[in-house]
Amino acid sequence: MNQPASAYFMEERHDPNETHTLSVLVQNEPGVLARVIGLFSGRGYNIESLTVSETESQKHLSRITIVTTGTPMVIQQIKHQLDRMIPVYRVVDMTLTKRAIERELAMVKVRSTGEPRVEALRLADAFRARVIDATTESFVFEITGDTDKITQFVDLMRPLGLVEVARTGIAAIGRGPEGM
Repeated sequence: MNQPASAYFMEERHDPNETHTLSVLVQNEPGVLARVIGLFSGRGYNIESLTVSETESQKHLSRITIVTTGTPMVIQQIKHQLDRMIPVYRVVDMTLTKRAIERELAMVKVRSTGEPRVEALRLADAFRARVIDATTESFVFEITGDTDKITQFVDLMRPLGLVEVARTGIAAIGRGPEGM
């Protein structure tokens, strides 16, 4: 089926944005995170989530997990630019492996009394959220899961007296016996 040239170019210019989770293994030294973040900010790429932690203290390695959005071409460009950075050992697109486990932790503070308080406890139980602090007027729940689960829990807590939310960002790891 032949399309007019203008239709073809419109499709090319308007690639849909995709969300990707990138796992970046880097040397654990001062300034590395700033350089990685500088790559994103300098080129106008957005970071949806960012977590960093030392993974192998003997080898002085850290893992940076970055969730970003962009067209497939932009995502490819980000991966290539990260790969070329000196303190970067490896970049893995966890989204493309289809074998990744992603989790996030959130603490959710809800202030309520009476029936809304009981409903907040019921929902927390349904979502497997733990009460980590309780007063006569409020709860702080701890919830772990994928981003959609946490967002859904927060949205359900809003009408019940949501006060604030603190989220850690996504941590991701591949399934199976192989390492990064």
